[in-house]
Amino acid sequence: MQKFDAIRPFYDAEVNAALQAVANHPMMKALMNFAYPNVDEEVWKAQLLRTHSIRDFQINFAYQAVQKVLEKSSDGLSTSGFETLEPNTSYLFISNHRDIILDTSILNVCLFDHGLVMTASAIGDNLVKKDFLKTLSKLNRNFVVQRGLPPRELLESSKLMSEYIAQLLLRENRSVWIAQREGRTKDGNDATHSGVLKMLAMGSDEKNVLDYFKKIKIVPVSISYEYDPTDALKMPQLMAEAREEIYIKEKNEDFITLLSGIIGQKKRIHLHVGKIIDTELDQIQAENDNTNKQIQALAQVIDDSILQSYKLWPTNYIAYDLLHHTDTYANEYTEAEKSLFERRLEMRIDGNNEVMREGFLAMYANPVINQLKYRHASQA
Repeated sequence: MQKFDAIRPFYDAEVNAALQAVANHPMMKALMNFAYPNVDEEVWKAQLLRTHSIRDFQINFAYQAVQKVLEKSSDGLSTSGFETLEPNTSYLFISNHRDIILDTSILNVCLFDHGLVMTASAIGDNLVKKDFLKTLSKLNRNFVVQRGLPPRELLESSKLMSEYIAQLLLRENRSVWIAQREGRTKDGNDATHSGVLKMLAMGSDEKNVLDYFKKIKIVPVSISYEYDPTDALKMPQLMAEAREEIYIKEKNEDFITLLSGIIGQKKRIHLHVGKIIDTELDQIQAENDNTNKQIQALAQVIDDSILQSYKLWPTNYIAYDLLHHTDTYANEYTEAEKSLFERRLEMRIDGNNEVMREGFLAMYANPVINQLKYRHASQA
């Protein structure tokens, strides 16, 4: 399968050589000292050099590292929906996207804990420019999404990725994680981009694209953090967009965001996996014979699942009330929780910049606003 070499993770036969190449890297040492603070370097290094598969690396090293991140930077993880999934079955998880590394890492920890197939996960090529990070991502079964290409090359890249995803799901029985849109959601408005679904459809060998979507078992995933550790880091881009300016990233911005997401305080985290989208596809097919409309309808079904299953925290309700100068949701939080959130707002945002303040609050408030829309729609 050489055609996928530019984007695929390591094959198991390549894992040990890759680990030998990075075993003495300062970042590997830092990672291992973090995950195993009471284990001597000789011990973890010997174990690392005995590792010959991605699964062994994920279970013996990555799993522990994620548990340590959760222990140090959160007040705990809760989950729901996993009981609806079958073991030894591959799924296409389409998820809202808050954190570069943790969204997928937490999902894989949960899948492993429930005895389910772990994922190969999409990662932007902007995040694996450093050699060590590229190696680490390939050890974690990430495949590369090539970004910023000219239109013709982008089309070729999308086709290659769609074929690779089909290969994983249908021939290797490997689950896949992909974000519902390119890049993380910055403003709290989670929406599935039809371009993602069109890319997936390129891998179809079915006459009707909805038959293919049924075959690959789409499962929407909703992940919510009580505090977004990268909230303030998202503001410059949101401000540029508000001014209708093109946002240019600072050097190493992605790397700083990646680290902040891992070590920053998140408080509570909830991850929900929805039901497989199946009968909904039959309904879409009955109502639309136009492929574009079918894809838009599927995007809406995914959004419905993600937004309605999104766990709302006190921070979301506080932000809504502050943004709208109301106490509508005062019974959803305590005064202490409100004071803590206001302190965070004060520390992270220039109080004189009203646009930035509103942007920060909207990031937390939008999930409440989105659920309100669904409640009103269901009551109409």
